[in-house]
Amino acid sequence: IYGYYPDVVNNPGDESNLLRELADSYLYKDVLTWERIQKPEKLERLLQALALQLGSEVSYNELAQICGIDNETVEKYISLLEKAFIVFRLNSFSRNLRNELKKSRKIYFYDNGIRNAVISQFNPLELRLDAGQLWENFLISGRLKMLSNTGVHMKRFFWRTSAQQEIDLIEETSGMISAYEFKWNIQKKALISKAFTNAYPDAKILVVTPGNYEQFLSKP
Repeated sequence: IYGYYPDVVNNPGDESNLLRELADSYLYKDVLTWERIQKPEKLERLLQALALQLGSEVSYNELAQICGIDNETVEKYISLLEKAFIVFRLNSFSRNLRNELKKSRKIYFYDNGIRNAVISQFNPLELRLDAGQLWENFLISGRLKMLSNTGVHMKRFFWRTSAQQEIDLIEETSGMISAYEFKWNIQKKALISKAFTNAYPDAKILVVTPGNYEQFLSKP
């Protein structure tokens, strides 16, 4: 819920206030100053839209309409947020199937706390409808940081078809593919797409749950 910024971790009980202050000072002042953005409310609206679409494919055209800006400005702002290590994107993976999505993208936050601060939502997981999305964001961002810290380079994607078959995370290195499906609710059985396993029979597949996630976040 609160992420892992040092000040937040070191001050239990005051997490939400610290995250709001961090978001206000870092996101809406420092970032805006760096790029001399003239309409900060547009960037704030874009961040909120990205936070609400966490774990879903995003359309620059739709974001432009939501924020009242053009597609080029949306892409510019997202690139700025990436450079500031606030968000990062995953592109869709496509190699074999005709109905694989080829030009789609998802955008995640580097820190769950910042994401929740953007939409002022700090309710506990058991009271939330977005627990699955937060779990997915936590795992993908944590994996990205771990690989970066250990100097391991892998290409990262998600996989989806026009029939809504999906794999949450694909990693590719030296032609080898690893596929990861994330399940917060261990009561629900994870169903791996047969279309994916048929198309990529040599892919390593792992379902990551609250019971085994530590290894996923600690070893390449």
